[in-house]
Amino acid sequence: MRKDIDISEKLTKLGNMISDYRPLFIFSINFFPFLSILCEKLGIIYVAESVDCPVFEIFHTSIRNKVNRVFLFDRQQYLSVQSENPGYIFHLPLGAPCERTQALLGDDYKPEYDISFIGSLYKEKDLFFDLKLPKAEKERFVRIMKEQIAESGSGMKYSEERIDEKAVSLIKNAAKEFYPSDSSVKNMDRFVALNDYIAPHIAFLERVDILNDIADSVENAKVHLFTRSDTSDISRKVKLHGGVKSLEEMPFVFRNSKINLNISLRSIQTGIPQRVWDVLACRGFLITNDQEEIKDYFTPGVHLETYSSRDELKEKVRYYLEHEDERLRIAQAGFDEVQRGHTVLLRAAEMIKRAFS
Repeated sequence: MRKDIDISEKLTKLGNMISDYRPLFIFSINFFPFLSILCEKLGIIYVAESVDCPVFEIFHTSIRNKVNRVFLFDRQQYLSVQSENPGYIFHLPLGAPCERTQALLGDDYKPEYDISFIGSLYKEKDLFFDLKLPKAEKERFVRIMKEQIAESGSGMKYSEERIDEKAVSLIKNAAKEFYPSDSSVKNMDRFVALNDYIAPHIAFLERVDILNDIADSVENAKVHLFTRSDTSDISRKVKLHGGVKSLEEMPFVFRNSKINLNISLRSIQTGIPQRVWDVLACRGFLITNDQEEIKDYFTPGVHLETYSSRDELKEKVRYYLEHEDERLRIAQAGFDEVQRGHTVLLRAAEMIKRAFS
């Protein structure tokens, strides 16, 4: 369907299509209010799975529709909205595409990269850069962000405690566009300020700093960055690659890197990002920041490795570069674990079971 048509035309076209085919349910990646509204009118179950966090649209008043079956992978995000529609909003982690990656990769392993990171540096998505704030205020926000990075390896608790309503108003008034609360179940200003302006800038600062730090401090190893982002802030010691195709090229990088890094977006407060599942599905070795939900599904040191501080990350990078047998054992155990109980197909079956039970 064309992207340039307006919402009324979308509703008409989709409504006609649904009337013609009468599907058992409609499915989408992430939650779309207009689909929920349409399905509510037509009496069709609407199943939506979030792969992003945050998803602002889950706070639209349509989240209350009883046709909804909404699956959120971040537990904290789930807890923030589940009371709006009890029994129709679920917490469910993302899954590993083992079947697809195994068919693509087979059992070949040819390590080409020492330390790899695939992903955005968030500079192109960073609305904080464009905020028209007084210099002193902007510097204060950046200071809070850097303290957040130093204080913990995940989440935004430190920032949330230090950004008050006055600061939220400053951000809102300085923004070119600010996500409105008109059709939401609550006032969204604080949530938008933290997740649309603070979290992306933390991601930019953190990812650039971590990659540069490792490249500068870990000897006899090369850091490889695969990204479509602006890399002007990246150290010359980092080997730059362009972006890779998610389905065809990325799995080969995950499989053939001695160490894969995951640096979660801070707005994913407790959940496990898709990159974690993808690396494990490729039988890659992973070091990730210590997200709260990781220990619900994996054992660090057995299926993957985690870090809570910069020093711990660098220490583990050095250690595992020197201990290939342990790396390979953990990578295999991680793959075995996700293949056994956390594949995309198993998640799809669980969604259908919950949606119609």
